[in-house]
Amino acid sequence: MTSSSMVNVHEAKTHLSKLLSRVEAGEEIVIARAGKPCARLVPLKPRKRRTPGRLRGITVPPEFFDPLPDDELALWEGE
Repeated sequence: MTSSSMVNVHEAKTHLSKLLSRVEAGEEIVIARAGKPCARLVPLKPRKRRTPGRLRGITVPPEFFDPLPDDELALWEGE
């Protein structure tokens, strides 16, 4: 579970780099204007790494490249 802190806009502008370091460490920062929460800084979820060769073995049948029938093509073209 992440901890949460509230800072005012002036403090956020003055100490943004420090606040971002805290967010990267897992903390959630709520930014308030006149004592009312208005925004939240939260850590981003790490991106999933791509796995090379994940689709290995999947084949596309030759008919996949055949022209579409005219009525279906018209639908794709918005006619």
